[in-house]
Amino acid sequence: MSSTEPIRNSNELKNFINYYKQEELNPRNFCLIVAGLNTALRISDLLKLTWDDVFNFAENIFRSHLIVKESKTDKFQSIAINKELLDALLSLKIYLKKIEPCQYLFESNKSNSPISRIQAYRIIKKAAVMTLADSSHISCHSLRKTFGYFAYKKGTNPALLMSIYNHSSFEITKRYLGINQDEKDSVFLSLHF
Repeated sequence: MSSTEPIRNSNELKNFINYYKQEELNPRNFCLIVAGLNTALRISDLLKLTWDDVFNFAENIFRSHLIVKESKTDKFQSIAINKELLDALLSLKIYLKKIEPCQYLFESNKSNSPISRIQAYRIIKKAAVMTLADSSHISCHSLRKTFGYFAYKKGTNPALLMSIYNHSSFEITKRYLGINQDEKDSVFLSLHF
């Protein structure tokens, strides 16, 4: 059984993010990847999002935060909608032309339900195969792990990541960070006393 890994190479990550924007135009799939990377939500919670979760229909503006009750933990998360996610949502809204509050963000082409987890996997895996040197350990969960990996690399406190992930222990969060032996070696090799 293979283990899911984050995407570690920033250049490959940019190509991965933009695959459905530049190579195979599909605003829904592009938004799925951007939302997964920028919210750190599990795919099951991501697929449940509706337009009402991200758009205030009364005021005709996008919300500043997502409020999500995580299905696995039953805890609420308030997640700021950053510029990258807002831009992806805006392009999806323009593409769809007409949206309804109860309409799923990542709606199936065949029904008024969200795409399945399997379809989400296929979308992510295709972008990975087309843009990454090694896509063998990439899955839906890679989006969540990639968020943590890059946040950690930018200096985010691991305890804060633990809170964002709603993990019960720091050991679980450390596994999410995907720190491999090469990165450990670089710490040892870069220190000079």
